[in-house]
Amino acid sequence: MRVKHKPWAKDRLQEFPAIYIENPEELKGKWQEVFGNNNPIHIEIGSGKGQFVSGMAKANPNINYIGIEMIESVLVSALDKAIEADVPNLRLVARDAKLLEECFEKGEIAQIYLNFSDPWPKKRHTKRRLTNPTFLTIYERLLPKTGEIHFKTDNRSLFEYSLVAFSEYNLLLTFVSLDLHNSDYEGNIKTEYEEKFSAKGFPIYRLEAKFDRN
Repeated sequence: MRVKHKPWAKDRLQEFPAIYIENPEELKGKWQEVFGNNNPIHIEIGSGKGQFVSGMAKANPNINYIGIEMIESVLVSALDKAIEADVPNLRLVARDAKLLEECFEKGEIAQIYLNFSDPWPKKRHTKRRLTNPTFLTIYERLLPKTGEIHFKTDNRSLFEYSLVAFSEYNLLLTFVSLDLHNSDYEGNIKTEYEEKFSAKGFPIYRLEAKFDRN
């Protein structure tokens, strides 16, 4: 989807240093100091306009959340939602997922959310998918032994690809739903895309997985 460029976005983000972290690389291994507690840290990669991560932070005050979105013109909308939610356990970062290891120490992240990631349907773009083995290697380094990945999408092809990629990478699938909104799963917080696609009758696919490191 084409994103409208907002030249003022960076300046707007910089007005709220308590929420927007401009230089996350400087905080590698120090994120619990940023939040001022020892609560687990969950990150959402590709936060978009921030409805999910703000909702999660409000629903779970004993967990720290970091929303990561590389496009500042989109992240500024997440900032507005974070301000409205008024949650001290949420920070926002503008970075490409490929650079996450520059921002977080090994095992520093307890859980990763991938919600409605770009499906990159063309075969030549497979390596850009956030569930590609290249990214799974990064996630494995960031997560502790008990860390998990939670993934949601409306794109069946991406979901099928991800199931195979996760399994071949030796991840354990602990939850799989082919129609989340008609399942008995409780506590689901919707993203903007999720509301849009489910309203059109599209099923929402979801999985939970963890690395088999016993």
